[in-house]
Amino acid sequence: MVFAPSPLLTVTIEARPDDASDIHVHAGGQGVWIAHLLAIMDVEARLCAPFGGETGAVLTTLVRRSGIVVRPVTVSGENGGYVHDRRAGRREVVATTSAPSLTRHELDELYNTALVEGLDAGVAVLGGPDNEEILPADTYRRLAADLRGGGARVVADLSGDCLLAALAGGVTVLKVSHDDLIRDGHAGSDEPEELRAVMTELARSGAEVVIVSRAEQPALVLVGDREVEIRTPRFTMLDHRGAGDSMTAGMAAALAHGADLDRALRLGAAAGALNTTRHGLATGERDLIERLATRVDVRPVNGGPRADARTDHER
Repeated sequence: MVFAPSPLLTVTIEARPDDASDIHVHAGGQGVWIAHLLAIMDVEARLCAPFGGETGAVLTTLVRRSGIVVRPVTVSGENGGYVHDRRAGRREVVATTSAPSLTRHELDELYNTALVEGLDAGVAVLGGPDNEEILPADTYRRLAADLRGGGARVVADLSGDCLLAALAGGVTVLKVSHDDLIRDGHAGSDEPEELRAVMTELARSGAEVVIVSRAEQPALVLVGDREVEIRTPRFTMLDHRGAGDSMTAGMAAALAHGADLDRALRLGAAAGALNTTRHGLATGERDLIERLATRVDVRPVNGGPRADARTDHER
């Protein structure tokens, strides 16, 4: 189950070699991007999200066409969206609009849908809202606690107040970027030692596993007393957007398939690394992600043996 409180309708304008333009219309937003890659990884992704108005009608169709199972909650407001122009080789914002806050009844319906679907699925991914006005942050505390209490594993990819709320409820895996930790005041710099201290506090606050992505630098992982780095091959970056969501989806897909944590970390890192070489956000091919995962190194920070880099199939 993927909890996505604010799906977005995305329009991107791309240049063509003949000086014309391509216009790409997709369903987007963090939860949608995660669910899309889960479907690519052969996981039945059930997207629990609100849809309303003209943008919501278009979004529902686009999401279903991508192979995602939609568990929609009908709302009175329009879904948000954006128009980006990439013809100059970088993203320029042409227009953007956010969805309004969910009403009490809409939030109740979304919460109940996500709770039951998450319990049935066994693995639940909590994505964040497009803006902090969509729903109360405390929703994440309640949902994480109720899902965990019912036996589901909870993977949270959050920041800000939503992150703190989810930790208060308890999560299996917390993935957060170093940029978000610095922006939210948890860390003063991207120095590994400082980030590790923050990770220890996050673990004490309610996360079994803490993962901090660091753009092109190795991701840091804390599992109990075990600290590891995730090293991937270095590629020429085309677009960093979507890499973190791809990493979360890859890890969640591995857990859904019954893989151990090291295998999940490798798949997540491989999915994120490949996504930086693509135009599409949270896109890729399962076979290529799995093959690249064999080249990902999960390396202990404080010494000790490296995890076995072979895939489950090779074993």
